[in-house]
Amino acid sequence: MRVSEAVEGYLAHLSDVRRLSPATVRAYRSDLADLVNHLRDPRLESVDLDQLREWQWQASKAGQAKSTSARRISSVRGFFAWAKDEGVLDADVSLRLVSPKRGRTLPSVATADTLASVLQSLEVGARDGDPIALRDHALLEVIYGSGARVSEVCGLDLDDIDHERRTMRLRGKGDKERVVPFGLPAERALQAYLVRGRPVLRARADDTSDATSSRSRGTAVRAVFLGARGGRIGPRAVHALVTRTVGDAIGADALGPHALRHSAATHLLDGGADLRAVQEILGHASLGTTQIYTHVSTERLRDAYRLAHPRA
Repeated sequence: MRVSEAVEGYLAHLSDVRRLSPATVRAYRSDLADLVNHLRDPRLESVDLDQLREWQWQASKAGQAKSTSARRISSVRGFFAWAKDEGVLDADVSLRLVSPKRGRTLPSVATADTLASVLQSLEVGARDGDPIALRDHALLEVIYGSGARVSEVCGLDLDDIDHERRTMRLRGKGDKERVVPFGLPAERALQAYLVRGRPVLRARADDTSDATSSRSRGTAVRAVFLGARGGRIGPRAVHALVTRTVGDAIGADALGPHALRHSAATHLLDGGADLRAVQEILGHASLGTTQIYTHVSTERLRDAYRLAHPRA
């Protein structure tokens, strides 16, 4: 069997059986496509550990980050483990492929006051009723107010929101669902957008219906957040929005919607929230993943101590 054929089978397994998100499957596809391009012999049974190590070494020589290298190796290990389990290979040749040790990096976050100022500016900008401005304000209030991932917010449907209880149902990694709360500012921004902004954007989808598929029109009917042409908004558009509106406040190394998620988690812990409650809100499978935010809070306390205490 050719490596490329086996890769397609593995990606189908990730999507259809393991139910990984499209973004995660795309990352696996990119990593494995790079490996396929590196191999001189396209046959799966010809791949050995030396070839995998050479592939790893060439990426390292090109200056690839340790975090990226570790992710690529994880992709390859998953692929060869699947191939062995499926009986396509007799042995898993990737078992002895070593991942580089990654130093723990703390996520950059904005202060609560900084984000309050940014969101206040968006609220002021939305007062004239522009549908995009209304959507942008509601979108950022929801991401920061709920700690949701960008993919979860983009996939949010109208019936996922309980306005009376101020909760929303999110679909996370592995298609797992959870219900999270959101605050009054997010509810106010949502109501303004849903009443004054979304109907305008939805009408644009109807005007361009001849250029869109019936499936796209159907998902736009249910979607909470719509793009400028009336279809369901995508992660790239949200990333661009956060970069444009919040980027300077958070820092160039933390651009993107995930920075708002980092900030929400840190501010929850700063405010005294229980670590396991934050884990549930964020949808982390492991408490260890959530614990990194306790380190962020500790570092913030240390910085404040060094600046303020006369004996620091």
